Amino acid sequence: MSTFDQQYEKRDIMIPIAKPQLDDAEIQAVSDVLRSGIIAEGQRVAEFEQAFAEYTGTEHAVAVNSGTAALHAALLAHGIGRGDEVITSSFSFIATANSVLFTGAKPVFADIRADTFNLDPQLIEEMITPATKAIMPVHLYGQPADMDAINDIVEEHDLILIEDACQAHGAAYNRKKVGSFGTGAFSFYPTKNMTTSEGGIITTNNRGVADKARMIRSHGSKQRYLHEMLGYNLRMTDISAAIGLVQLKKLPEYTARRQHNAKLLTEGIRDIESIECPVITERCNHVFHQYTIRTRNRDELADHLKNNGIGTGIYYPIPIHKQPYYREIGYNDNLLVTERASREVLSLPVHPGVTDEDIATISNTIRDWSDPRC
Repeated sequence: MSTFDQQYEKRDIMIPIAKPQLDDAEIQAVSDVLRSGIIAEGQRVAEFEQAFAEYTGTEHAVAVNSGTAALHAALLAHGIGRGDEVITSSFSFIATANSVLFTGAKPVFADIRADTFNLDPQLIEEMITPATKAIMPVHLYGQPADMDAINDIVEEHDLILIEDACQAHGAAYNRKKVGSFGTGAFSFYPTKNMTTSEGGIITTNNRGVADKARMIRSHGSKQRYLHEMLGYNLRMTDISAAIGLVQLKKLPEYTARRQHNAKLLTEGIRDIESIECPVITERCNHVFHQYTIRTRNRDELADHLKNNGIGTGIYYPIPIHKQPYYREIGYNDNLLVTERASREVLSLPVHPGVTDEDIATISNTIRDWSDPRC
């Protein structure tokens, strides 16, 4: 959890909304890198890229220093720039849309489905114009978007598919991992399903995109001091990659625990009329980066849980199209489903550090709040 997040957490929170899972294995991996003297991008990064590509079922993976960098570099590697439009979701972290602006292109927001919080494929086609270059679905909270329908649209209109999979490590649609349908972008921020402390990665089956992404991350060069294009310094360090290699091995166990916790939470609160539990859609393997409920009394419930030592999160209280900067540059979208979701969503602790006892405490505390006799 970042310093920004921590300053809003009470000291007496007993069950935090997020908790990075790190132990002696990560410490040893970092120590080995430090003792080697090779701490910048090196062999560990190459090993991590290969391992993550194998995990996602893709031919290439390009490690970078943040999820935002992964999105930005993926867009650039596909040649997206000024005059282009990218259809995406406003119900996401702001990096989703900002990465499009970084290229000079324009993010265009389609509304979401009320049950999954992901892009509504039926509304995407309405947003397509001659300037549309790509669709960028967000696999929000760890649930894959409707990839069959989105792929059909991509193929029909000859568009580029870039997946914002920053919250969806290991999620799958029809048993195919996200990040392998088009070009994927993942984040390894400390609160994600796996971490490298900070970091990101691009996954793709397109060698040309992978080669260009590698140039973009390293000042536009393939070899030292020979710069063939405008690039950036987006490289991952061997220190981060060493952590990532350990975390990737643990990811299946972490995912199973998140899914177990989500199942117990749903069993504990699904009969409360004022609450809508998460929906797992057909053909989807939901990895529960967040366990997000809906309630019209969101703020009241959040206060009740906080007062009882249980952390919560609101992802996201202000949609991107309503953010001050986006209003300033002319966005005035009317996204009714997105805006309603932003008023009702509340995420509960589901991370691997949450025990069965914690789940019972969370469920019982919510039931106490919903009981009119209390």
